[in-house]
Amino acid sequence: MEFFFPEDNLTRAVPEETRINSLTAQPYPDGRRLRVNLEITPFQQRPYIEVILNDANGHESASASLVEPMSWKLEFTMHIRGELNNPYTLLARLYYPEGPSHEPVIYSFDVEPPQSQPEIDPD
Repeated sequence: MEFFFPEDNLTRAVPEETRINSLTAQPYPDGRRLRVNLEITPFQQRPYIEVILNDANGHESASASLVEPMSWKLEFTMHIRGELNNPYTLLARLYYPEGPSHEPVIYSFDVEPPQSQPEIDPD
């Protein structure tokens, strides 16, 4: 397991310059969960982040609110609700309640249905 420790020599951005640098998602083999990786600019003040997963019809399939994360490299799991309806769109928006807000970063992908396991006859 790899841990992230803040480096003292990093330049930390003010809220107006804090941005989402990368957003990726990797569906788990079960087709019901999604590993989300999010990297933001090293910050002086901890931001808020809203993440929403929409299906092909624009319906919300999952959401998460990250309140003042401790680090700028984030990984978390989202659970997909309802029937699979590709393609999916992941939107992440970084903001400060009393300050700047930025346009969402968007990542689109497909989720493969789980492979059915052959049933084993107990006899």
